[in-house]
Amino acid sequence: MLNFGPNGPRILWLLKYKALRQRDREREKQLSTKKMQRIIQTAVTLSHRNSRSRSNSRCFLSQLAHTQNSIQDNNDILTPKMPHFDYTPPPYTGPSSAEILKKRKEYLSPSLFHFYNNPLNLVDGKMQYLYDENGRRYLDSFGGIATVCCGHCHPDVVEAIVNQTKRLQHSTVLYLNNAIADFAEALASKMPGDLKVVYFTNSGTEANELALMIARLYSGCHDIISIRNGYHGNAAGTMGATAQSNYKFNVVQTGVHHALNPDQYRGVFGSDGVKYAKDVQDIIDYGTSGHVGGFIAEAIQGVGGIMELAPGYLQAVYDSIRKAGGLCIADEVQSGFARTGSHFWGFEAHGVVPDIVTMAKGIGNGIPIGAVVTTPEVAKVLTYRNYFNTFGGNPVCSAGGLAVLRVIEKEKLQQNAFVVGSYLKERLTALKEKHEIIGDVRGRGLMLGVELVTDRQLKTPAKDEILHIMDQMRELGVLIGKGGFYGNVFRITPPLCFTKEDADFLVDVMDYTMSKM
Repeated sequence: MLNFGPNGPRILWLLKYKALRQRDREREKQLSTKKMQRIIQTAVTLSHRNSRSRSNSRCFLSQLAHTQNSIQDNNDILTPKMPHFDYTPPPYTGPSSAEILKKRKEYLSPSLFHFYNNPLNLVDGKMQYLYDENGRRYLDSFGGIATVCCGHCHPDVVEAIVNQTKRLQHSTVLYLNNAIADFAEALASKMPGDLKVVYFTNSGTEANELALMIARLYSGCHDIISIRNGYHGNAAGTMGATAQSNYKFNVVQTGVHHALNPDQYRGVFGSDGVKYAKDVQDIIDYGTSGHVGGFIAEAIQGVGGIMELAPGYLQAVYDSIRKAGGLCIADEVQSGFARTGSHFWGFEAHGVVPDIVTMAKGIGNGIPIGAVVTTPEVAKVLTYRNYFNTFGGNPVCSAGGLAVLRVIEKEKLQQNAFVVGSYLKERLTALKEKHEIIGDVRGRGLMLGVELVTDRQLKTPAKDEILHIMDQMRELGVLIGKGGFYGNVFRITPPLCFTKEDADFLVDVMDYTMSKM
């Protein structure tokens, strides 16, 4: 047997992939040849049956030649065409990409990174499309990391923000203002059970920090359980709850236990959520005093690669946590606000009602705002001391957030996320049958993941290949995200106004790029 060294699996996969593509091309060629033979045979038969003029014969032969050329053209892969969109951005007169990159390197943190070999300078946005400095249009399949839900620069949201800014930009919650009260009322109406007390923050990290503190204060216990591969923020407490080494610095992080991830693709128990949940009970029994402060989890892990928790997991875990005196926290920063289509909140698909829900991103369609929603009983713990947030519930952000909720309802974006998301997932699943590099297609609504591997049996992450495909898709006009612990998962989280035509274009571009590898 040939020995290719440490790169053996990847080399063998590439050889297998090329062989499969060659086989497909040979089959297409054979089918075209057979079709051509049938056409010629039909022509011969007709010529024997009919005595036509030479002009008619010449006309027929011309049509025959045209048909042959069309068949030959069809053997080549056609470049996908972006759907029509009736908008032209105003001319851009600002600095070039090179100038911006130079300033960024000089004045901004070196921790900032960017997609693509040649960074993209985006200067305009409209609904599900973005435009670069040259006016070129791109289909936004990432939505600013699952943030833009209504669409870029949605007129209703922009109008609400501008009108409020003209009247009162900031006052703090020390004074009364209708914007924050109206938004809190509307948000509470979207929550199940007794979840109706809202505390506004500026981001998802801040919302999760507050939720963890509330759980610890209410329970009187410091121990928190989170899930491996989860991401909850990058401050002191949330970094502790986050369970990916890529996002954890070597600083003090105490009181957090990380349970086995109910990973339906790579996990040891497949899709059996109850078996994974036993690890949480084991942590309570062997790693704590028997009492815990709380449990925090995303219904679909976003940064972790669009990993939807195994069925039955949350119900079993919530039961264990509550018996141990803890509170259950649902991190809806990415999966909330109708993105999953089937439900308004991701946790609803699991048949549970949390004690605390955190949210951000889609709550403001790009506005820096987050929120914590809990019950009146739990909310009392913040009255024991002074807890204050200068910008939380800012009038401008609140007006924008309320407009977002109204747009979701008016334009039936949850229903659209379900219909278009289901269609897109079907197309991506069909693409998996064509390309060996696709190991898994998962998620729900317009929160989908496509995991790339170089070996389906070993599930070897295709780290280099995904970067190449991303670059090529960008050249064809599609912007897409990536994530997962190994960085080998496409994250598809577009604005919820995404259409079936957009879905077709996205899949066709991915297919086109993979076919040319």
